[in-house]
Amino acid sequence: MDLLDNLIFGFAVAFSLQNLAYCFVGVLLGTLVGVLPGIGPLVAIAMLFPLTFSLPAVPALIMLAGIYYGAQYGGSTTSILVNLPGETASAVTCLDGYQMARQGRAGPALAIAAIASFFAGCVGTLLIALAGPALGEWALLFGAAEYTSLMLMALVASAVMSQGDAVKGLAAVALGLLIGIVGMDVNSGMGRYTFGVPALGDGLGFTVMAVGLFAVAEIVVNLERRESPEVHTGRITGLMPTAKDLKDSSWPTVRGTALGAVFGVLPGTGPALSSFATYMLEKKLARDPSRFGKGAIEGVAAPEAANNAAAQTAFIPMLTLGIPATATMALMLGAMTMQGIEPGPHVMIAKPELFWGIIASMWLGNLMLVILNLPLVGLWVRLLKVPYRWLFPSIIMFCCIGNYSINNNEIDVYLCALVGVLGYVLLKLECEPAPLILGYVLGPLLEEYLRRALLLSRGDPAVFFTRPISLSFMIATVLILVVMLAPALRKKTDRA
Repeated sequence: MDLLDNLIFGFAVAFSLQNLAYCFVGVLLGTLVGVLPGIGPLVAIAMLFPLTFSLPAVPALIMLAGIYYGAQYGGSTTSILVNLPGETASAVTCLDGYQMARQGRAGPALAIAAIASFFAGCVGTLLIALAGPALGEWALLFGAAEYTSLMLMALVASAVMSQGDAVKGLAAVALGLLIGIVGMDVNSGMGRYTFGVPALGDGLGFTVMAVGLFAVAEIVVNLERRESPEVHTGRITGLMPTAKDLKDSSWPTVRGTALGAVFGVLPGTGPALSSFATYMLEKKLARDPSRFGKGAIEGVAAPEAANNAAAQTAFIPMLTLGIPATATMALMLGAMTMQGIEPGPHVMIAKPELFWGIIASMWLGNLMLVILNLPLVGLWVRLLKVPYRWLFPSIIMFCCIGNYSINNNEIDVYLCALVGVLGYVLLKLECEPAPLILGYVLGPLLEEYLRRALLLSRGDPAVFFTRPISLSFMIATVLILVVMLAPALRKKTDRA
């Protein structure tokens, strides 16, 4: 009964005119950035992040959430019609979605992608409503030692499970931790890594890091790429899928939703990994695996369900534990912090309108996506014909204005440019910037809880191994390291 009452309360919040408007703006912008290659939800949220400071917390976070799951949906449109994924999680959809478009079945492919995304989004939102309060109550048992162990596990998992080399991921986390402690030490009052620059006394701003690492660096990388999108589909007709299409895609949608929901909660995995894993699972379960890559509708339904379910359930650890599972959730966590909201299990008690309002808005947002996107397919495809060199000056302008407007300080613009250079170098070295931003966000929190735990235990580090919950997180951290690094070490031993 409590769940029903909370959902009714959440819908009352979400149905306010202001929150409905910002939910619509969020999903519209999310679809737009999902369609345009090279932008994606990370860049969009980083760019628009400064604009939310003038908004109340609830509509600001509803809009940012809409951008996130809207981008997961929008990426399928160009994957199917242009063979060009709008963002990483939609890359798998290209394999069969584009082949269906070439066979004249673009309409059913788009419709199945919309249905699978809507189903997965609704189920993912329901899981947040069901699991959130229970997980929040469990988190109230956590002390400083448990939070320290949990954050350590999240950082290690995000490093070794990210794309690319696990050692590079761990190095990125370490760099993020170091950047996160730049500024004045709250205990000693001494400056750390400020190099005598007064502007660094308060540390590197979250917007400076987010915009520089994701927006500026991605723009430079995209300018290096050749832009030659070629649309092979003609007029899109017959959006309604056949009964056979619905039958063939029903169980893949369910399996994709289930697998995506699990991956969404795990740190360092996210929608991209879940869509790849689901596609491989469907290929193994299929009676005729040779159909995949040639226009199998299961290859559209399963990945789209997986990446949308993962996008929704990624909110569970962020809202209930204050632990971001992905880089995008780190930005959401930063948005909450900048709004003066302390993330963690107390959010449901202190800010119930925020927690339940976001959950209810997700249902409304997923419905808006289905109603909004299918009629606008032609518009999204025409946007792809706009050369990227015409888009990037306006993106850079928004980045500069956003950074300057927070503190009215031009130093933030210069620092953002320097962080953009760092992000570009990381991308060229094939080092994922996502673990770095997670380390940056969690670094100050990890230091605070570590100091608190050692203070309470009178400096005895055994406190992390004598408390059962903390010990379980430590064991999980070691297991993650062993499982993910053992194959790489075995290969090096064999070569030697």
